Amino acid sequence: MAEGFSHLALITETYPPEVNGVAHTLQCLTSHLRQRGYRVSVLRPRQSGDGAGADLFPALSLPFYPQVRMGYSVTHRMRRRLRVLRPDLIHIATEGPLGLAGLLAARYLRIPVVSSFHTNFDGYARHYRLQFLQGLALLYLRGFHNATRKTLVPSQGTFAHLTAHGFRNLAMWRRGVDTVRFDPRWRSDTLRAGLGLGQDDGLLLYVGRLAHEKNLPALVVAYRRLREIWRGPGKLHLALIGDGPLVAELSRQKLAGFSLEGVQQGEALARWYASADLFCFPSCSETFGNVVLEAMASGLPVLAYDTPGVNEHFRSSDEGVLLPVDGDLAIAMWSLLGNRARLREMGQRARQRAEGETWPRVFDTLLDNYRQSLDGAS
Repeated sequence: MAEGFSHLALITETYPPEVNGVAHTLQCLTSHLRQRGYRVSVLRPRQSGDGAGADLFPALSLPFYPQVRMGYSVTHRMRRRLRVLRPDLIHIATEGPLGLAGLLAARYLRIPVVSSFHTNFDGYARHYRLQFLQGLALLYLRGFHNATRKTLVPSQGTFAHLTAHGFRNLAMWRRGVDTVRFDPRWRSDTLRAGLGLGQDDGLLLYVGRLAHEKNLPALVVAYRRLREIWRGPGKLHLALIGDGPLVAELSRQKLAGFSLEGVQQGEALARWYASADLFCFPSCSETFGNVVLEAMASGLPVLAYDTPGVNEHFRSSDEGVLLPVDGDLAIAMWSLLGNRARLREMGQRARQRAEGETWPRVFDTLLDNYRQSLDGAS
């Protein structure tokens, strides 16, 4: 444990049992630091089933995206709570009202603050007909993060994007994967049989938010074309794992061999990854793409677009296939599913790559960044 640093206050508007990459990362952070002997106080919105708690704050759902909830607090309440906790360092993980209250309170109390950048909210605006807010969103995000001692970013692509837009004091904090939880051994013939699939059939999988910013219509259109040109061997099935504002629209798809499987967690999610034949990830808006690393750890070959964040998972074409953004997704799926030997080899190499991306290494880097931020505060 670093001298002068024993207590971290984490302020976030998303945390388990919410299911998303940010919530999962922050839960791993909290668990890892506590295992190392650090005290971690998590200040977050109150969720269903929560009792009373001084570190829990009210929250509201976004009207156009009810799965996303924003916490809020008047600054003086946050200030009172932080004065009681007296953390050595504050880590603000989200830039919403709760994060802003924490930033203002920390400044008043002169507590050092680091932040982390997880989501390209400025880029999301165009997906929800809010293009007029894109410039304002970027201005706010830049001001927010530049007011902290350090902003932790998950990928080189995000680092370059933020640098180009005037963000300062950036540092890398990548993500890891649990290679025990996500492992090829979870492959399940029973799961496949439940979809009407045998060993020679093809199961395509997507895991993530079912939302506009994930470019899911492109995947559904490509799968429809794939079924038109597919001549075997075997049958095809596309399963989407997750929840989000596109659920109703996707449920109306009249498409054979297609299913929405809802939110899956733990061993159930591990079985889906390991039981599939190809992971299809059409998103072009990622800062990292945790699910890509989970698929790789599961020995599942990945097909994705060659975009920042996602493309940094692969060192060679033996570990995954990256398409140009204007590439033909249907033809790429057809080519891969028609060569099972290549798929197996790609899955093996993807697993080997993921085995080098462990959480302990990731948190060693994070602790170094915390210590440097505290040194800068002294």
